[in-house]
Amino acid sequence: MVKITRVSSLVVNANMRNWVFVKVETDQPGLYGWGEATLEWKTRTVVGAVEDVGRFLIGEDPRRIEHLYQIMYRQYFWRAGVEGMTAMSGIEQALWDIKGKWLGLPVYELLGGRVRDRVRLYNHLDGGLMRSMYGSREPEEFAELALRVKDAGYTAVKVMAVPRTEPVEGTRSVCYAESLVRAVREAVGTEMDVMVDLHGRTTPAMAIQYAHAFEPYGLLFFEEPCPTEDLEATAQVTRASRIPIATGERLVGRHQFRELFERRACHVVQPDLCHCGGLWEARKIAAMAEVYSMAVAPHNPNGPISTAAAVHFALATPNWVIQEAISNDVPWRDEVVDQPIAVEEGYVPVPTRPGLGVEVDERAAARHPFKPEAEQRYLHPDGSVADW
Repeated sequence: MVKITRVSSLVVNANMRNWVFVKVETDQPGLYGWGEATLEWKTRTVVGAVEDVGRFLIGEDPRRIEHLYQIMYRQYFWRAGVEGMTAMSGIEQALWDIKGKWLGLPVYELLGGRVRDRVRLYNHLDGGLMRSMYGSREPEEFAELALRVKDAGYTAVKVMAVPRTEPVEGTRSVCYAESLVRAVREAVGTEMDVMVDLHGRTTPAMAIQYAHAFEPYGLLFFEEPCPTEDLEATAQVTRASRIPIATGERLVGRHQFRELFERRACHVVQPDLCHCGGLWEARKIAAMAEVYSMAVAPHNPNGPISTAAAVHFALATPNWVIQEAISNDVPWRDEVVDQPIAVEEGYVPVPTRPGLGVEVDERAAARHPFKPEAEQRYLHPDGSVADW
């Protein structure tokens, strides 16, 4: 019998984000697991939620993953929101890590075995450096930073080419965004896939205009055109666009994804393994997506544990298509783990270590303690609040 003895968090400040690593320890010497529960601007809330739900697991067998998920999800009267689901996701990932180590197998083997031989990644402008992702403004700059991703061996890049837009505007912002996408496409050529993230910043009226403007450039998908609290808005864009529409990063749990499927509101679903409930919940969401002929491309601008979990998910999920991963948000990213994910020409080879295959260097991580994330204040020219 193996029993859980402690559930704790380790916060690592990584510039714009605080990575929240979750450690689940057992009474067996050397048997513990790591997961990730990163949620920007909600760090202290998530750490508190890890403490709240973690106490229910003390003394339980960590190998009973579904049972423990049910405990975390159902033993409170109030269902968890994104903060609570993020805490549960990090703990759940750590339980898979423990079970894989206990059995001596990589996690993807426990999820049904691999269905592919490598995992294709896409990156962001300049490898995900925050000032490049969110601060780039000119077409020439977009093109140059996209080329850096191509030169690093990646076969796909995602850009935020759409400005913060009023509910209804003229053509100025659409023409500007089109110039950015055109510059990227001309720079990287047709052999590289390009995606555009609208960041849920506007209405279907404007999102449809952007989609039509981008159609000549053959995008792999157009991400989060409208806020996910209004799924009919996204469905309108999906029906009007010739570009595949992707969304779902802000939804948690399979119940929130249900309406997305029933409305056929997108073509690609993007659960975040750090928020949606963890690996097994993401597999349930992917199975629902498969029934509706939808692809899965998980959201992941997070830390190295999250990326490791996403690789195992990708290896075992038939309708998965591509994986988001950031490589350059902080220069010491790979130093806080003992064996960072290997990327070869934009792909990750099949990992062989037991569990998730990544251990946190707690001493290195401690050199980057928690700091409050920078306040984000985005306003339209008239002073009204704009979506981030």
